[in-house]
Amino acid sequence: MDRTQADALPGEPALLTRTRGAVAVLTLNRPDRLNAVGRDVLGLLAAAVAEASADDQVRALVIAGAGRAFCAGADLGEIEALGDARAFRAFIARMTEVYQLVSDSPKPSVAALHGVAFGGGLELALACDLRVAEVGARLGVPEMKLGVLPGAGGTQRLPRLVPPAVARQMILTGEPVTAQRAYDLGLVSELAAPGEALTAALALAGQLAAGAPLALAAGKRLVDRGLAMDLAAAISYEGEAVSMLFGTADRAAGLAAFRQRRPPVFTGH
Repeated sequence: MDRTQADALPGEPALLTRTRGAVAVLTLNRPDRLNAVGRDVLGLLAAAVAEASADDQVRALVIAGAGRAFCAGADLGEIEALGDARAFRAFIARMTEVYQLVSDSPKPSVAALHGVAFGGGLELALACDLRVAEVGARLGVPEMKLGVLPGAGGTQRLPRLVPPAVARQMILTGEPVTAQRAYDLGLVSELAAPGEALTAALALAGQLAAGAPLALAAGKRLVDRGLAMDLAAAISYEGEAVSMLFGTADRAAGLAAFRQRRPPVFTGH
């Protein structure tokens, strides 16, 4: 069993960070709380994502969870201790800010989902570029059952990834979907066998890491920003980005490798 799906060792931080080749692996590490996200986790995650984003040796990110689940959501203990709506708004604002760091990172990211990805846990996965899920995983936003709603991007990112009618049903009923259903909807990129989510996510991240860094970052921007533009403006934006990439050393390296029938070696220049 992979270390990220084993029990945490005493004294370990709430977020584990390590690298596997050019992939930075960030593991939520509160298995006794199903990796519930609190302020401590958010602080560690923000720092880890910022560090990985600035590290030229890191080409991709994987976000995983220790123990029996990816993440069951926000830490309800912390939320219950908040004094009023203003304090809750500050908590949600911080969560949204940190998840946006994941989304805005120039490094592509993959969420490795097992067990459950609920509430703030699913919202973290939605902030990643791609998601891999074990066949037994469940994904959902159950906040409606607590009399609230997802507040860290869930009501906005979810209908951009699945049909709006499906997003409405998930949000308004609070009922989760299976990994197979998520895969059929395109919410999950790949299905993995039990215990293999991290392995599959690392393989996918390895593919991403082999790409040209400048093109990867530009591709993320084109998809994210283009969705907010009308089609003509988005296509114009695409043309500008591709023209910029044409002048890079990586473009020349890719073409040379293609002609020589060998894998390209990209440097990010």
